[in-house]
Order: sequence, then C-alpha cells, then structure tokens
Amino acid sequence: MTFSHIPVLFDEVMAALPDRPDGIFVDGTLGGGGHSEGILKTFPQAVLYGLDRDPSAIAAASERLRGYPGFHAVRANFHDAKDVLAREGIRKVDCVLLDLGVSSPQLDVGERGFSYHTDAPLDMRMDPDQAVTAEEIVNTLSEAELTRILRDYGEEKWAARIAAIICEHRKKERLKTTGDLVACVDAAIPKAVRRKDDGHPARRTFQAIRIAVNDELEPLDRALTDFVDMLNPGGRLLVISFHSLEDRVVKQCFQRLHHPCTCPPKIPVCICGKKPQIDILSGVQTAGDEELQANPRARSAKLRVAVKREDAGGAEA
Repeated sequence: MTFSHIPVLFDEVMAALPDRPDGIFVDGTLGGGGHSEGILKTFPQAVLYGLDRDPSAIAAASERLRGYPGFHAVRANFHDAKDVLAREGIRKVDCVLLDLGVSSPQLDVGERGFSYHTDAPLDMRMDPDQAVTAEEIVNTLSEAELTRILRDYGEEKWAARIAAIICEHRKKERLKTTGDLVACVDAAIPKAVRRKDDGHPARRTFQAIRIAVNDELEPLDRALTDFVDMLNPGGRLLVISFHSLEDRVVKQCFQRLHHPCTCPPKIPVCICGKKPQIDILSGVQTAGDEELQANPRARSAKLRVAVKREDAGGAEA
C-alpha cells in the first residue's frame, strides 16, 4: 500500500509546536509521516518517536524519514504509549501530536474495507494482525449491541432499524463485504430520507463499526491523561479530531485537567487539593479555504492544544 497523504492543519500544527529545538516529540498517529517530517525539519536536532499500529504506515514513514537521525518508528497503539515509551527509556516528553481517526491511505485502499464507495471484504482493521474485524462484529453481535454501537459511535438515528436489517440479512447469508453492509443501510433508511441526506447514508454506520473494530473511543480519555502526565512543564499536547465524538472526549478531558477541582460549589476555598494540570490555548482551529480546496477531507478537522502548567503535579485520572 502506498501511504502518501496530505497532513491536515499542517501550518496550524507547526505554529503550535513548543520551542524545544532539542526536545523529545511524539507523533502518536504516525501515518505517512507528514506531520513528523514537518517537526523534524523545524527542529533537526529533536528526537521524535512515531507510533502507529499499521505496519504499512510504519514502513512508509520510516522510508520517508530515514534521513533524520532523531526519528524512531515504533509499531504500537498510542493508547499504550506510556508503557511503550517507558520500554524505550522515555518517561518525559516535550510535545505530543495526535491526528485521530482513519487515515486517507487506509480509506483509499479499497481492500482495507474502510470505504463505503468500494465493494471489498468487511475488514476495517487499523492493525491487520488483530483478530476482530468488521465482518465478525456485524455477524456475531446481538441486535441490541449493534443498535448501541450505531447509536453511540455513529449518532445514527436509524440505528435500531439498520441493526434489525443486518440481523435479518445474516439469518439468510453472512455479511462478507462492504457492499453487503451498504445494502442493509439502504434497505433500512427510507428513500425519501436518503435523498435529503447531504452525504452518503452509510457513512455513520461505517464510522460506528470502524470505531468498534479499532476500539477508538473508550481508551482515548485515559491516553490523553497519560500524555499530559508525560509532558515536561511547558510541553504541549496537540490533538486533531474529525468527528464530534472524538472532539467531545478531547474537549471534556482538557476541561477536566484544566479545572480538576471536585469541591462542592458552595465551598469558598478548594479543599480537594487537585491542581490544574494544563492551560488550554484559546480557540479551536479549523482548515482555511485554501487548505479545503487542496484537501476536502480537512473540512471536519479540529485542532485543540493544551500546555502543561509549570506548577502541575501528576495528572488526575
């Protein structure tokens, strides 16, 4: 697989980096290495650990960045970064970048099963070595659990109906391809509703199943907290999200770490002892018109930036 893509919000990310020319940086979602290359060009003396669970991404980025002696590729899920980096001897870092969700190369390679535009095996695994696939999920989970996944991870109004159609279909024949799943969505959502939809009617279902396959949301808050704990004072955590579910987790985590006090509102002085861990840089940054013309997939991207406080202790879970 050719892992070439346009890194989203590139200029915004570069502008938000901390001034740590010889610092330790972590790109927790390495992908094709576009953001990492920008970091290493900005700070040639820096050390950068690039994590990704997709071996194709690791191979492509390693080739792209082989000229930078400070680059280290690690095949791992960023959810496990604290332990993974500790095994590399890294316990404190100066900057972490996360570009959440599925990458363009993964979407563009039809046989990976991420796209509803190409009929392909129901896969959707970011890590091709993991056992759980989209085919297993849609063919084995109960109707109630499928409904929950479609509702909670896809914000799909027709979740119950789509889950029912999937279960009806698999009684006759196992769902094996993305086309089978699209057909179930088409059968569940009335034509009049589909005509009014401003996007592909299956996009929310595919998002939900993909999130479930790759366990993208449940560990996210803990991972963000771990990264804040790892940051040196003044270090920064940059997070790019692409849909409201991801962004909500990031926003709420940042707010919790910025205002960790759990004292009752009527108590005039804090007695819980929980100190703010971060400051939040004002504003959510989104793509400008020029970037959107060059890369329409950036239209839903949002960048949030947190700065580790100088007086912070350990991050509160």
